[in-house]
Amino acid sequence: MSQIGFFEERVLFSPDVPEEVNKLLQMAVAASHADKPLAEKYFRQAQALDGACLQTYFALYKFYFYQGRLLEAECEVMAALTEAARQGGFPADYRQLARELGQWDMYASDIALFYLYSLKALAFIKLRRQLDAEAQSILVVMRALDPEDRSGASVIMDLADAVMEDAA
Repeated sequence: MSQIGFFEERVLFSPDVPEEVNKLLQMAVAASHADKPLAEKYFRQAQALDGACLQTYFALYKFYFYQGRLLEAECEVMAALTEAARQGGFPADYRQLARELGQWDMYASDIALFYLYSLKALAFIKLRRQLDAEAQSILVVMRALDPEDRSGASVIMDLADAVMEDAA
């Protein structure tokens, strides 16, 4: 079995990912351990092929995050939030969403849930960059936008609380 075949069986993106985009994402994942520049090229090609495919943003921000390229990961998360909001028809700015909480059901679609998941990723990146106040600000909004914790943000909230306790 080839290395790419192994990863194709292991990496499952959304079933809505177009076939050609999925192929590029699979090639990127397969290359990500041995040839990071090639992996990045494939991730970028997948995103260029279909800029509306949210999974391309997810894959790219995780790729950057796991390499410790936190600024690039943060930029990709911001792009993911913008694209998800565009598709979902709600404001991209999480602070505005929180102010207009009654207008938006963040559990209404997979797009809105993707937004929440990406917002959680943004909080985690901020925490890793030691921007604790910014991370806390995002997490406060997460509590309002995701009261059922469907995104799993409570894990990041607990981590942020531990960071704050250590700093005190």
